[in-house]
Amino acid sequence: MKLIEHEMVMNDNFAAGVMPQALPRVQMAEERLPFSVRIVRSDDALQKAVTIRQAAYARHVPEFAEKLKAPEANDRADGSVVLLAESRLDGSPVGTMRIQTNRFKALGIEQSVELPARLRASSLAEATRLANDGSRMGRLVKTILFKAYYMYCVETGIEWMVISARPPLDRQYKALLFEDLFPGELFPMRHFHNIPNCVLALNVQSVEPSWGKVSHKLYDFFFRTHHPDVDLSDSDASPLGGHMRAGEMHDKVAVAA
Repeated sequence: MKLIEHEMVMNDNFAAGVMPQALPRVQMAEERLPFSVRIVRSDDALQKAVTIRQAAYARHVPEFAEKLKAPEANDRADGSVVLLAESRLDGSPVGTMRIQTNRFKALGIEQSVELPARLRASSLAEATRLANDGSRMGRLVKTILFKAYYMYCVETGIEWMVISARPPLDRQYKALLFEDLFPGELFPMRHFHNIPNCVLALNVQSVEPSWGKVSHKLYDFFFRTHHPDVDLSDSDASPLGGHMRAGEMHDKVAVAA
């Protein structure tokens, strides 16, 4: 595993101090993946995301999966992006996630629950339609998509990551130190076939220090490992086919890409 000094391309929000402070220059491990992760910018890529999404949901909630055979309105909405993981071997889709911010409208989760005031007054990003191909590397795909979600929030200046999850899947987010906003309560999610879910949130700025404090098992993977196959260079929260902002180099900071 090669050690490098990584320089991340950042926007003005990050350079101005989205994170509490720039991490000191450190030696970063570089790790290649058997797949790439990109923001969907074409109809063909979106169709790949829809295909893997529908197949994944068919394994667990087949009735809901019937509604996912075509792109959804939120796939193209302002303030939303779709991530697509594709095999580097043959280009086949292996995973996807949609990220919706509250930059232009309320989150999908807010159709079903009123978030606490401290979140409603903040910039938010909700991850939905997380799916993988069910293969042996499915766990890695899911973990990398979550890292990409975190990276996206950092790059776009998001303050809180928001998730809804049905038990027992909520445990995996609690293991990532997500806070259960309504302990013991479940809410039928209108954007998830009215399936009862927990509602969880994680402060973006708290991830690095809180994970470091507890020596979280993913700390090095997120903050000490550069994954060049994850490319979020168009992280401007613009819709599919919208304006693509080129990243601008500001300060040189050693963080995970």
